[in-house]
Amino acid sequence: MSSIANMLVQLKNAQAAGLSNVTVPFSRMKFEIAKVLEKRGFIEEVEEKKKKMRKAEVPCLSLKLKYEDGVGAINGIKLVSKQSRRVYVQKADLKPVRSGYGILVVSTSKGLMTGDEARKAGLGGEALFEIW
Repeated sequence: MSSIANMLVQLKNAQAAGLSNVTVPFSRMKFEIAKVLEKRGFIEEVEEKKKKMRKAEVPCLSLKLKYEDGVGAINGIKLVSKQSRRVYVQKADLKPVRSGYGILVVSTSKGLMTGDEARKAGLGGEALFEIW
């Protein structure tokens, strides 16, 4: 979970600094999270790349941040589950984030999805983070 938290903090800080791209180490979980964020319009593009580090090539994710009129799409991120405290939600507990302006990312038995998608599918799971 801490590598996911690091990725999210890197996204938030890069957006605050006005950077256009962020590169993070690859994992399937991070890739799925990035795809959910891309689908919901928080980032523009997700690309898997190989980065040369010393003598080997290391897989990385290149994330292109989204800006509209110079304002970043990501305003805030709140981690719900942490290494020390996992938070699980049932479908009845999935509520809109920031009156519908944000999303909750949930890890379900059918994969990663937003809280809205999980509620419609009738699934619960581990609530990972909120983003708005």
